[in-house]
Amino acid sequence: MKLIIQIPCYNEAETLEIALNDLPKALPGIDTIEYLIINDGSRDNTVEVAKKWGVHHIVSFKQNKGLAKGFMAGLDGCLQNGADIIVNTDADNQYCAEDIEKLIAPILKGEADIVIGARPIDDTEHFSFVKKKLQHFGSWVVRKASNTDIPDAPSGFRAMSRDAAMRINVVNDYTYTLETIVQAGRERIAITSVPVRTNAELRPSRLFHSIFSYVKKSMLTILRAYMMYKPLKSFGFLAIFPILTGLLIGFRFLYYMAIGMSGGHVQSLILACTLIIMGFLTFMIGLVADVIAANRKLLQDTQYHARRAEYDAIYMRQKMEKEGFVEEKNVLAAGALRSDSTAL
Repeated sequence: MKLIIQIPCYNEAETLEIALNDLPKALPGIDTIEYLIINDGSRDNTVEVAKKWGVHHIVSFKQNKGLAKGFMAGLDGCLQNGADIIVNTDADNQYCAEDIEKLIAPILKGEADIVIGARPIDDTEHFSFVKKKLQHFGSWVVRKASNTDIPDAPSGFRAMSRDAAMRINVVNDYTYTLETIVQAGRERIAITSVPVRTNAELRPSRLFHSIFSYVKKSMLTILRAYMMYKPLKSFGFLAIFPILTGLLIGFRFLYYMAIGMSGGHVQSLILACTLIIMGFLTFMIGLVADVIAANRKLLQDTQYHARRAEYDAIYMRQKMEKEGFVEEKNVLAAGALRSDSTAL
């Protein structure tokens, strides 16, 4: 059983070594632990710090692409290197690395494929009152959107099995934390959470620049993810209001027409027809989106099997090269070729 711990990094030279030093070297149920960093276009010596420390794998971007793309690139690197379990943590040592054992326990027991570390938000001193309330509100919204019971949705401290990592897709450019939970909940991927501890703050958060920006981006991410996985329900809900309003105005016009006073209310009839048409078109968009969502599920299933074949083939080749089987096979093939040439 191989565990790879990945750490997204953007100019983390000052804190990366602290985070790496706290990572576990051995864990019950794990045969091999390796470490991977995602260098998201860092301009400092983050990579040099990682190499000097002895990080096994480094995935690098030439320019900053954001947390979401970095997370997916890390999963790709971990899967290519044969990870059975992947743990994602932060380079600022926000999370207590000793809790990785608790984080992977449900996966080792076969109880879940994704495990989210739930921070003690109310007891975290460097979180302001407003930030604490926003964290709770955001997690509540994600629970409703994903139909899960994850208490700390924005937590980046999480573990996932190899199978779950091959099924995950992130399409937004802001963060992976919210969308992956919505996807897991709506795709029936087994997901749970465990309480974890946090360390003292080493630097301010780079994802939380302002309250307005955080709320706007987070809500758009949740809304987009929910509409991707429940399009008919989403557009059907949006269609209710114009249709009901149009019907009420239409009945009002019919009432006036019944009592012979419809002459001065033609505008109501036009408005009613317009609202009903708008609602009907919105519902039709939902039907089309639902068909697209069905096709997306087929594409995701195809992608999963393609990923599985690709990653397993890459890992097996790397393993054979490491153990010398590929070179031996090439030598034997060359010897057979020379024998055929001599015979000719």
